[in-house]
Amino acid sequence: MIDRAGLAAFLRRRREALQPEDVGLPRGRRRRTSGLRREEVAALCHMSTDYYARLERERGPQPSEQMIASIAQGLRLSLDERDHLFRLAGHHPPASGPASEHIGPGMLRIFDRLHDTPAEIVTELGETLRQTPLGVALTGDLTGYTGPARSIGYRWFTDPASRALYAPEDHAFLSRMFASGLRGVLTLRGPGSRAAHLADLLLAQSEEFRAVWEEHEVGIRPHEVKRFVHPEVGALELTCQTLLEPGRSHFLLVYTALPGSESYEKLELLSVIGTQTLR
Repeated sequence: MIDRAGLAAFLRRRREALQPEDVGLPRGRRRRTSGLRREEVAALCHMSTDYYARLERERGPQPSEQMIASIAQGLRLSLDERDHLFRLAGHHPPASGPASEHIGPGMLRIFDRLHDTPAEIVTELGETLRQTPLGVALTGDLTGYTGPARSIGYRWFTDPASRALYAPEDHAFLSRMFASGLRGVLTLRGPGSRAAHLADLLLAQSEEFRAVWEEHEVGIRPHEVKRFVHPEVGALELTCQTLLEPGRSHFLLVYTALPGSESYEKLELLSVIGTQTLR
């Protein structure tokens, strides 16, 4: 059963404790609110201001589990706080561990400061959870896929269009890398895991995957420098730095170019072009 008073009080306290800088927003000169405004939190949670405001006023229908998960992420809650929020809303908390898609507040604080850098947060199966605007401009919006297609490894072997962004001479290596990475996760998580399900799907659908999988290669790591072929600015060579979130199997990937290089200039151009040409 939903605890409306407890839910409203918890939401207010968490909103008031957050500062604009904590979520990558400008403070502005005329801010009088002690924390975030309701409309700012609503935008972070991908919902209307009216819907969020009604929750803080102990009104409205019981929020769904999907809504509560979105609020927990928008308010940058820890796992314990997220679980508490679910219980206040009358729901059982989702499972924690490697399958959880809840991004820790520490990783989000770093991510929120990467305004001018291509970056994304991905799961161990290569599912993109968050992208910076320049990340979307670089690779397109990768967060809208559903089902197994959320995994870049699955798309690599089942959707030829997904390879257009990468230099052709790297395709063979990337095939081996994706198969090796999936095998490593499957071994770690075991039969019945989401990794095992993906492997079964690919074995049934892709002849290339079956051939690479038969090699039983493990430990093939991504190259530090990744080569992209962007439809507007052309070839780019970007260094990829990876930050692992302990215990949650989430990775923050940050792409940078050598200052003064042609790729650096192209990234600057891409930041001006934005996502306009990709829409």
